[in-house]
Amino acid sequence: MAKEDSFSSLKTIDKCQSTDRENNIIAVDMNGTLLTQQSPFPYFALVAYEIGGILRLLFLLLTYPLAKFFYHFVSESAGIRVIIFSTFVGMKISDIKWVAKAVLPKFYSADVHPDTWRVFSSCDKRCVLTTNPRIMVEPFLKEYLGANLVIGTEISSIKGFATGFVKKPGVLSGKSKADALCREFPDPTPNIGVGDSENDYLFMKLCEESYKVDAKTKVQPLSCEKLPKVVIFHDGRIVQKLTPFMALLVIIWTPIGLILACLRILASITIPWSILTYVIWILGVRIKVKETLFPFTKGQSGLLFVCSHRTVLDATFVAGVLHRRITTVSYSISRLSEIISPIKTTPLSRDRIKDAALIKKTLEEGDLIICPEGTTCREPFLLRFSALFADLCDELVPVAISVKMGMFHGTTARGSKWMDPFYFMMNPSPCYELNFLDKLPYELTRRGGKTSVEVANYVQRLIASTLSFKCTNLTRKDKYMALAGNDGVVENQKNN
Repeated sequence: MAKEDSFSSLKTIDKCQSTDRENNIIAVDMNGTLLTQQSPFPYFALVAYEIGGILRLLFLLLTYPLAKFFYHFVSESAGIRVIIFSTFVGMKISDIKWVAKAVLPKFYSADVHPDTWRVFSSCDKRCVLTTNPRIMVEPFLKEYLGANLVIGTEISSIKGFATGFVKKPGVLSGKSKADALCREFPDPTPNIGVGDSENDYLFMKLCEESYKVDAKTKVQPLSCEKLPKVVIFHDGRIVQKLTPFMALLVIIWTPIGLILACLRILASITIPWSILTYVIWILGVRIKVKETLFPFTKGQSGLLFVCSHRTVLDATFVAGVLHRRITTVSYSISRLSEIISPIKTTPLSRDRIKDAALIKKTLEEGDLIICPEGTTCREPFLLRFSALFADLCDELVPVAISVKMGMFHGTTARGSKWMDPFYFMMNPSPCYELNFLDKLPYELTRRGGKTSVEVANYVQRLIASTLSFKCTNLTRKDKYMALAGNDGVVENQKNN
């Protein structure tokens, strides 16, 4: 194939053939090429907020105009240096690695360019060259996109803390990308090179074939379900991608939202439950309840409400719409959450015999709310249901719960658990959707000859189908190992 003599004359990536590429090597740029998002700001903003909080996000936002000025009037490298310094200076390297592993993949996976991915995934060896810090992008590129090699900017550090500066040869841009590609692939050179700018053309022309991604052509990002690995577990507090406008909105809203959260939580503690749902609605919290609710709410005790687990507030909302202060059990929540909870929360010990006795005693005294997943999951998946509840009770009422949060996640694996209810209530208009399903027929319980595992699996599938979620065999331990590097069991029962 004849090589074009300028970037503008290159064919676009949609013209690149993706068949018979099994033995090919491909080298691609990241932002604007492998990802539809051209600006790196949203991903740096997430790092800034999740590690440094609102003040670091504000600092990054204030310096961003300077970075853009340098980018357009000095050099790409100069602009990226400003962003890297504003984001990383003083941060622990371990914290940056955590965000890269547990937070960023969710946002990166929602921005994958479909045409670039079609070609990228068809090649046997995949190399990504990027101006972004390698520490920030490598976990996603290797684990979720199957990249074999990631060449990016290397940040400097002292005693485990980032200095905000970069190591030699500096920001990987323009000629330095071409030099890095030559070092890694002296012979043979990559078969395909893909980029979105004149700076990328310096490494692209070293490849046998070169294709460009036209920044002016808007494309719909690839569906996350088509990636080799789907993001099930992710951490961090931010729901939406932090564009400069969204970052400003988060900064402005946070103090307002915190006051509003305190009012909402105070109302749930002090307002009579007969009118609580109306007061909460006035304060902006939306609750949607399906109709199959009241036939079993009066004159019957010892019901076990089996719920999908979305936030630490699940049991509170279930009890609230039933207008009854029903007890719930939990694999420990923060002490503050226990204090502000309007319903009784009984901690479980993770000792099956002791927990069984506790649940059975509670059911003898009245109704009980339980979340057999043992931990929350943000994505449309249900974790494996513990079968303990099915061993202890045949009066089972499945409850399919889903939540909508526009700004903040009300859960965390590695962060401050005591802030979970506040972060949920800080959302401008959070929404809880509760679908009370029919009480399980006795023939589908232990009384009907089913095993506890069969009952638990059936209830999981029933709730999943109601919510259009997918069932998994993943557990609480899997979640915490993926997000926090531990099994979720901590001293003093501070984790949920």
